[in-house]
Amino acid sequence: MEYVRMKQPAGDRMFTISNYTLLTVFFLIILYPLIFVLSASVSDPSAVVSGKVWLWPVKPNLMGYEAVFKHKLIGSGFLNSFYYTAFGTAINVVMTLLAAYPLSRKDFYGKNAIMFLFVFTTMFSGGLIPGYLLVKDLNMLNTVWAMVLPGALSVWNVIITRTYFQTAIPPEMLEAAQMDGCNDFKYVWKIIIPLAGPILAVITLFYAVGHWNQFFSALIFLDKQNMYPLQIILRDILIQNDVSALMLSDIQDAARREALRVLLKYSLIVVSTLPLMLLYPFVQKHFVKGVMIGSLKG
Repeated sequence: MEYVRMKQPAGDRMFTISNYTLLTVFFLIILYPLIFVLSASVSDPSAVVSGKVWLWPVKPNLMGYEAVFKHKLIGSGFLNSFYYTAFGTAINVVMTLLAAYPLSRKDFYGKNAIMFLFVFTTMFSGGLIPGYLLVKDLNMLNTVWAMVLPGALSVWNVIITRTYFQTAIPPEMLEAAQMDGCNDFKYVWKIIIPLAGPILAVITLFYAVGHWNQFFSALIFLDKQNMYPLQIILRDILIQNDVSALMLSDIQDAARREALRVLLKYSLIVVSTLPLMLLYPFVQKHFVKGVMIGSLKG
């Protein structure tokens, strides 16, 4: 059996060509900074400062990465960030599910009042000093809890998760499960969670990125170096090489330190973003579906 390929009208062909051309341009605009940062991080410092690096590495070397990984706390910074990210994300996802599922039920009495209280917290906050005093009074300073509990729940993620439950999971499924003697906890564990893969991937990525890039909380709540996350360590590395010209012996030394400082910026960008870039492909297939369904008005 032969299939006859229908010829597209001229207007459709022009639209397809324009669409692909525009998407290609956007792709190149997004791709170029990534290639430039990666190339600059492995190029000669003088070439980076003089602007000779514009696409491919010039005189490739690993000087920037050597300066980063020679820091005595870089290993503990990586381990702490991985721990804070994994532990904090687990708490975030559990809290979000516990809040979003009841709010998605039509028979939950008082859900509108509770949702109002959630949304109210997005408009007003206690502020930095009251937040610090609260963490201090709870004896959470210099503990892992100071890094994971103050931001344990995102109202935005609760809203999109609740909307996903309302739009993607039919209420008849709950009725069928209840007729079979399934209680609420078993229904969430056996049915809701397996069907919520896309939205779970979305909120997990959101929370993980937030924890991995967490900087200000560590700066405020931690003063023990062995507990610092990676972002604080990278900041210290950059500050140590950001030396004032008055402290340098000559102009040549100042130029060398400036070149190394610029090189370090690109190396630090790669070191801090590479783990998340490696994680993204595993959740990408669920990401678009979860965001689109979860963002629909329920």
